[in-house]
Amino acid sequence: NTVMAAQMTDAHRRFLQVLMSHGIMEGSEARKLHRRCCEIHKVYYAHDKLDDFISTINSHLQPLFMQIRKGMSEGDGRAHYALVNLAETEITKMASDYTENELELFRKTMDLIILSDNGFASSTDILNLADQLKTKKMKKKEAEQVLKVFVEDKWLSEKNGEYTLHTRCIIEMEQYILSNYQDTARKCNICHSLAIQSQVCESCGIGMHLPCVRKYFRAQTEPRCPQCNDFWSLDIP
Repeated sequence: NTVMAAQMTDAHRRFLQVLMSHGIMEGSEARKLHRRCCEIHKVYYAHDKLDDFISTINSHLQPLFMQIRKGMSEGDGRAHYALVNLAETEITKMASDYTENELELFRKTMDLIILSDNGFASSTDILNLADQLKTKKMKKKEAEQVLKVFVEDKWLSEKNGEYTLHTRCIIEMEQYILSNYQDTARKCNICHSLAIQSQVCESCGIGMHLPCVRKYFRAQTEPRCPQCNDFWSLDIP
Protein backbone atom coordinates (compact mmCIF):
# COMPACT_ATOMS: atom_id res chain seq x y z
CA ASN A 1 0.00 0.00 0.00
CA THR A 2 2.74 2.47 0.96
CA VAL A 3 4.50 1.79 -2.35
CA MET A 4 1.29 2.80 -4.14
CA ALA A 5 0.93 5.95 -2.08
CA ALA A 6 4.43 7.12 -2.87
CA GLN A 7 3.91 6.98 -6.62
CA MET A 8 3.44 10.22 -8.53
CA THR A 9 0.37 10.02 -10.76
CA ASP A 10 -1.01 12.46 -13.32
CA ALA A 11 -3.36 13.66 -10.58
CA HIS A 12 -0.35 14.69 -8.48
CA ARG A 13 1.28 16.35 -11.48
CA ARG A 14 -1.84 18.32 -12.34
CA PHE A 15 -2.21 19.45 -8.71
CA LEU A 16 1.40 20.64 -8.70
CA GLN A 17 1.01 22.50 -12.02
CA VAL A 18 -2.07 24.38 -10.84
CA LEU A 19 -0.45 25.26 -7.52
CA MET A 20 2.66 26.47 -9.35
CA SER A 21 0.59 28.82 -11.49
CA HIS A 22 -1.14 30.23 -8.39
CA GLY A 23 1.90 30.33 -6.10
CA ILE A 24 -0.40 29.95 -3.09
CA MET A 25 -3.83 28.44 -2.49
CA GLU A 26 -6.34 28.63 0.31
CA GLY A 27 -7.06 25.28 2.03
CA SER A 28 -10.62 24.89 0.72
CA GLU A 29 -9.41 25.58 -2.84
CA ALA A 30 -6.61 23.02 -2.45
CA ARG A 31 -9.12 20.42 -1.23
CA LYS A 32 -11.37 21.07 -4.25
CA LEU A 33 -8.37 20.84 -6.56
CA HIS A 34 -7.27 17.56 -4.92
CA ARG A 35 -10.69 16.05 -5.59
CA ARG A 36 -10.85 17.37 -9.17
CA CYS A 37 -7.38 16.06 -10.06
CA CYS A 38 -8.21 12.60 -8.70
CA GLU A 39 -11.53 12.49 -10.57
CA ILE A 40 -10.05 13.64 -13.89
CA HIS A 41 -7.24 11.08 -13.76
CA LYS A 42 -9.31 8.34 -12.09
CA VAL A 43 -6.99 8.11 -9.09
CA TYR A 44 -8.28 6.91 -5.69
CA TYR A 45 -9.61 9.93 -3.79
CA ALA A 46 -10.08 10.27 -0.03
CA HIS A 47 -11.30 13.67 1.21
CA ASP A 48 -9.20 13.54 4.40
CA LYS A 49 -5.97 12.53 2.65
CA LEU A 50 -4.85 15.86 1.14
CA ASP A 51 -1.77 16.03 3.36
CA ASP A 52 -0.72 12.49 2.33
CA PHE A 53 -1.33 13.41 -1.31
CA ILE A 54 0.91 16.46 -0.87
CA SER A 55 3.66 14.54 0.93
CA THR A 56 3.83 12.19 -2.08
CA ILE A 57 4.43 15.24 -4.28
CA ASN A 58 6.96 16.58 -1.77
CA SER A 59 8.98 13.35 -1.79
CA HIS A 60 9.40 13.81 -5.55
CA LEU A 61 10.16 17.52 -5.23
CA GLN A 62 12.92 16.92 -2.67
CA PRO A 63 15.78 16.46 -5.17
CA LEU A 64 14.68 19.73 -6.82
CA PHE A 65 14.85 21.58 -3.46
CA MET A 66 11.19 22.47 -3.70
CA GLN A 67 8.40 21.80 -1.22
CA ILE A 68 4.68 22.44 -0.81
CA ARG A 69 4.27 23.98 2.62
CA LYS A 70 1.19 24.58 4.71
CA GLY A 71 0.77 27.86 6.55
CA MET A 72 -1.91 30.06 8.05
CA SER A 73 -3.38 33.40 7.09
CA GLU A 74 -2.71 35.74 10.01
CA GLY A 75 -5.93 37.61 9.26
CA ASP A 76 -8.49 34.83 9.50
CA GLY A 77 -6.51 31.76 10.56
CA ARG A 78 -7.30 29.80 7.39
CA ALA A 79 -4.85 27.19 6.10
CA HIS A 80 -2.95 27.92 2.89
CA TYR A 81 -0.59 25.87 0.74
CA ALA A 82 2.37 27.43 -1.04
CA LEU A 83 5.14 26.07 -3.24
CA VAL A 84 8.47 27.00 -1.68
CA ASN A 85 11.97 27.00 -3.12
CA LEU A 86 14.39 25.61 -0.49
CA ALA A 87 17.58 26.06 -2.50
CA GLU A 88 17.97 29.80 -2.01
CA THR A 89 16.98 32.26 0.64
CA GLU A 90 13.88 33.97 -0.61
CA ILE A 91 15.44 37.41 -0.93
CA THR A 92 17.92 36.00 -3.46
CA LYS A 93 15.06 34.27 -5.24
CA MET A 94 13.27 37.60 -5.51
CA ALA A 95 16.41 39.09 -7.02
CA SER A 96 15.64 37.61 -10.42
CA ASP A 97 12.30 39.46 -10.51
CA TYR A 98 13.20 42.88 -9.14
CA THR A 99 15.87 45.54 -9.49
CA GLU A 100 18.34 46.25 -6.68
CA ASN A 101 16.59 49.36 -5.42
CA GLU A 102 13.19 47.60 -5.52
CA LEU A 103 14.68 44.83 -3.38
CA GLU A 104 16.11 47.39 -0.99
CA LEU A 105 12.68 48.99 -0.67
CA PHE A 106 11.22 45.54 0.07
CA ARG A 107 13.86 44.86 2.75
CA LYS A 108 13.23 48.22 4.39
CA THR A 109 9.47 47.62 4.28
CA MET A 110 10.03 44.24 5.89
CA ASP A 111 12.08 45.92 8.63
CA LEU A 112 9.25 48.34 9.36
CA ILE A 113 6.64 45.56 9.46
CA ILE A 114 8.64 43.18 11.65
CA LEU A 115 9.83 45.88 14.05
CA SER A 116 6.33 47.38 14.40
CA ASP A 117 4.03 46.60 17.32
CA ASN A 118 1.15 45.33 15.22
CA GLY A 119 2.81 43.78 12.15
CA PHE A 120 1.89 46.64 9.81
CA ALA A 121 3.71 49.55 8.16
CA SER A 122 1.90 52.62 6.84
CA SER A 123 2.32 53.62 3.19
CA THR A 124 3.52 57.05 4.42
CA ASP A 125 6.38 55.49 6.39
CA ILE A 126 7.34 53.22 3.49
CA LEU A 127 7.24 56.02 0.90
CA ASN A 128 9.42 58.18 3.16
CA LEU A 129 12.13 55.54 2.75
CA ALA A 130 12.05 55.75 -1.04
CA ASP A 131 14.38 58.73 -1.30
CA GLN A 132 16.78 57.31 1.31
CA LEU A 133 17.66 54.16 -0.62
CA LYS A 134 21.40 53.49 -0.86
CA THR A 135 21.22 51.63 -4.20
CA LYS A 136 19.28 54.29 -6.12
CA LYS A 137 16.74 56.74 -4.77
CA MET A 138 13.14 56.35 -5.88
CA LYS A 139 10.50 58.99 -6.46
CA LYS A 140 7.32 58.53 -4.42
CA LYS A 141 5.23 57.82 -7.52
CA GLU A 142 7.69 55.13 -8.57
CA ALA A 143 7.72 53.62 -5.06
CA GLU A 144 3.90 53.48 -5.06
CA GLN A 145 4.05 51.49 -8.30
CA VAL A 146 6.62 49.08 -6.85
CA LEU A 147 4.48 48.51 -3.75
CA LYS A 148 1.56 47.72 -6.04
CA VAL A 149 3.68 45.06 -7.78
CA PHE A 150 4.73 43.55 -4.42
CA VAL A 151 1.03 43.22 -3.57
CA GLU A 152 0.18 41.70 -6.97
CA ASP A 153 3.08 39.25 -6.62
CA LYS A 154 1.83 38.26 -3.14
CA TRP A 155 4.84 39.42 -1.13
CA LEU A 156 2.84 42.13 0.63
CA SER A 157 -0.84 42.63 1.54
CA GLU A 158 -2.42 46.05 1.79
CA LYS A 159 -5.48 47.25 3.68
CA ASN A 160 -6.45 50.92 4.03
CA GLY A 161 -2.94 52.14 3.29
CA GLU A 162 -1.34 49.73 5.77
CA TYR A 163 1.01 47.03 4.53
CA THR A 164 1.87 43.65 6.04
CA LEU A 165 3.55 40.47 4.78
CA HIS A 166 1.37 38.29 2.56
CA THR A 167 0.64 34.73 3.76
CA ARG A 168 2.74 33.43 0.86
CA CYS A 169 5.66 35.58 1.96
CA ILE A 170 5.41 34.35 5.55
CA ILE A 171 5.29 30.68 4.47
CA GLU A 172 8.25 31.15 2.12
CA MET A 173 10.38 33.41 4.28
CA GLU A 174 9.78 32.01 7.75
CA GLN A 175 13.33 30.63 8.14
CA TYR A 176 14.89 33.75 6.61
CA ILE A 177 12.96 36.05 8.97
CA LEU A 178 13.63 33.96 12.09
CA SER A 179 17.38 33.91 11.42
CA ASN A 180 17.68 37.54 10.26
CA TYR A 181 15.49 39.12 12.93
CA GLN A 182 16.46 36.98 15.91
CA ASP A 183 15.81 39.71 18.48
CA THR A 184 12.37 40.70 17.24
CA ALA A 185 10.80 37.87 15.21
CA ARG A 186 8.78 35.56 17.40
CA LYS A 187 6.90 32.32 16.96
CA CYS A 188 3.28 32.01 18.05
CA ASN A 189 3.04 30.32 21.44
CA ILE A 190 0.03 28.29 20.26
CA CYS A 191 0.79 27.10 16.71
CA HIS A 192 4.60 27.60 16.84
CA SER A 193 4.85 29.24 13.44
CA LEU A 194 6.17 32.74 12.76
CA ALA A 195 3.83 35.47 14.03
CA ILE A 196 3.98 38.90 12.36
CA GLN A 197 0.56 40.25 13.35
CA SER A 198 0.30 39.17 16.96
CA GLN A 199 -0.64 40.09 20.50
CA VAL A 200 2.17 40.03 23.03
CA CYS A 201 1.80 39.24 26.74
CA GLU A 202 2.59 42.35 28.74
CA SER A 203 4.12 40.27 31.53
CA CYS A 204 6.29 37.61 29.87
CA GLY A 205 6.48 38.78 26.24
CA ILE A 206 5.22 35.67 24.42
CA GLY A 207 3.30 36.33 21.21
CA MET A 208 0.20 34.77 19.69
CA HIS A 209 -1.45 35.16 16.27
CA LEU A 210 -4.81 36.94 16.49
CA PRO A 211 -6.75 33.87 15.24
CA CYS A 212 -4.85 31.74 17.81
CA VAL A 213 -5.68 34.25 20.57
CA ARG A 214 -9.33 34.07 19.57
CA LYS A 215 -9.36 30.25 19.59
CA TYR A 216 -7.33 29.87 22.77
CA PHE A 217 -9.41 32.22 24.92
CA ARG A 218 -12.78 31.11 23.54
CA ALA A 219 -13.13 28.43 26.21
CA GLN A 220 -11.82 30.48 29.12
CA THR A 221 -13.92 32.56 31.49
CA GLU A 222 -10.91 34.66 32.47
CA PRO A 223 -8.19 35.09 29.84
CA ARG A 224 -4.80 34.17 31.26
CA CYS A 225 -1.47 33.90 29.46
CA PRO A 226 -0.69 30.26 28.51
CA GLN A 227 2.94 30.85 29.51
CA CYS A 228 2.99 32.88 32.76
CA ASN A 229 -0.69 32.65 33.75
CA ASP A 230 -0.97 36.42 34.24
CA PHE A 231 -4.22 38.14 33.25
CA TRP A 232 -4.33 38.81 29.47
CA SER A 233 -5.11 42.52 29.38
CA LEU A 234 -5.33 42.95 25.61
CA ASP A 235 -8.64 43.01 23.75
CA ILE A 236 -9.46 39.57 22.43
CA PRO A 237 -10.29 39.85 18.71
